[in-house]
Amino acid sequence: MVVERVSVRDFRSYERADVRLAPGLTVVWGRNGAGKTNLLEALYFGCTGRSCRTSNEREVVRFGAGLTRVEVRARGPEGAHVLAVGFEPGTGKRMQADGVVVERLLDVAARPLVSVFLPDRLELVKGPPAVRRAHLDQVVAALWPARAGTRIAYARALAQRNALVARIRVGRASAGSLPAWDGELARHGVALMADRAAAVQALEDRFAARAADLALEGGATVRYRPRSKSSDATALAAELAERVDGDLERGFTGHGPHRDELLLEHEGRELRAYGSQGQQRLALLALLVAEREAVAAARDAVPLMLLDDVMSELDAERRARLVDLLRSAGQSVITTTDLAHVPGAGDAGVRRLAVTRGEVHEEPAAGDAGGAEDRAA
Repeated sequence: MVVERVSVRDFRSYERADVRLAPGLTVVWGRNGAGKTNLLEALYFGCTGRSCRTSNEREVVRFGAGLTRVEVRARGPEGAHVLAVGFEPGTGKRMQADGVVVERLLDVAARPLVSVFLPDRLELVKGPPAVRRAHLDQVVAALWPARAGTRIAYARALAQRNALVARIRVGRASAGSLPAWDGELARHGVALMADRAAAVQALEDRFAARAADLALEGGATVRYRPRSKSSDATALAAELAERVDGDLERGFTGHGPHRDELLLEHEGRELRAYGSQGQQRLALLALLVAEREAVAAARDAVPLMLLDDVMSELDAERRARLVDLLRSAGQSVITTTDLAHVPGAGDAGVRRLAVTRGEVHEEPAAGDAGGAEDRAA
């Protein structure tokens, strides 16, 4: 699935913009504050129905406007598709796929898959385990959409067990009802751990290879470290039962897959604690590229990659290596303040979009003799 065009109305700094993307690499360039990141966010918003930058989506509506609309036109093997998201604060979103109203774009089979790098996504490497667990569960859902419900079922059972533990703790319920919830939590927990382990297995070799491609020297690994050592629901339920006194003391469930960890390591040490900023950035890029390859293999569809300000902290060699990886397969959009930071930005087939004060203009590649109609975005 290739995104051919995105149209935005009253989104962030854009009153109106219609932008065509290349089937391979598109470079969005301009000064800081011009609106480059806003354009990436609009693409993500149109493909998923949500923002990649904020949980307060009122912020995406242009100041002074009452609502926003993003439309994405894409083409796959079976033909063209149109996704549209309209959002008016206070009334919710209206999402459509090929003219049909849908509740969630994420459930639409005929939509572009998308992966995004933003500078603050380094929190995935540097942040607490909960950030990496949530990301791993998103990878599971991207690889095998039918398994997305496992995490939801586990979270629901965990909330019920925690509520029961809280009631028992204050004398409003009997501990005799805990074994039933232990069994329910364990059943979903074992399935969740299996999904996570399978996802990491799909990433291990790819991550190590992509880290080497980006010259993260010394070897890099990704590992899944579950809190429980159980391989079946009966054993996990027994572990929960053994720890019930501690749960009652603290007031919540302290053991299970909600305490798992995804480890990113370099030379045998955790990047979170021992990696430099540069090493952490390379590891994150390697992980995202590895995920794109794993999803492409599992679903026969290469996700669109959106990379914001990724080149500014890479040296020339690693910039070239990254662009080679991106151009080897799939569609990518990179933002930059300096075209010289993106090797091959002037090559034929690469689309260059210049952003100035919320306006986007397509620039011809070197040697392109196309007319003005080809340069208007």
